[in-house]
Amino acid sequence: MRLRVGLPAAAFAALAGLVAAGTLTRLDQWAVDHAMPGADFGRTTSTPGESVVPLLHAHWHPLLHGIAEIVTLPASVLPSLAIAGAGCLVLWRRGRRPAAVAWAAAWVAGTSIELLTKAALTRPELFWHGLHLAGFDSSYPSGHTIRSVLVAATIAVVWPAARVWVAAWAACAVVLTEVGGFHTPSDIAGGLVLTALLVELARRY
Repeated sequence: MRLRVGLPAAAFAALAGLVAAGTLTRLDQWAVDHAMPGADFGRTTSTPGESVVPLLHAHWHPLLHGIAEIVTLPASVLPSLAIAGAGCLVLWRRGRRPAAVAWAAAWVAGTSIELLTKAALTRPELFWHGLHLAGFDSSYPSGHTIRSVLVAATIAVVWPAARVWVAAWAACAVVLTEVGGFHTPSDIAGGLVLTALLVELARRY
């Protein structure tokens, strides 16, 4: 059991070190150049308000970017809080109070660790046609990835019959987070390993 917790924790820390050191910059730059057909890099850097308020100043061009905005919407801060909170409330009313607290704590911990890591870690600059993509300077780990998996896992615990559907949505959301130009591969990898840790801890209750 310690291995299941220790491995993702160590992987998250190792990835953070590699991102900060620039070891993964070549991979992330390749993704910017070749794997983000839905990116909208021509716009200004997003504001904190846009990170919290769903679809605030959302851009719908190119089309793939608009699709990514819609599909990943439940992984934004406020929608994911509402969905996860509703799931935890159902668990609480069913008498599964430790599980309700654990999954609520997983959401809070995931979002808190995301914000703290982004505040502390700065990666080497990434560019798009000579334009410095400042939004990627402190984008590790991907909050969209963290909340996509946590929302899907919480729903699967509350409504097991929906497990396949929410897993499919989470997979699409994670892929579109990359394709839509919201996060780099290293950001997404960091989000996945952190969420693996949080899910492993929460599912014990």
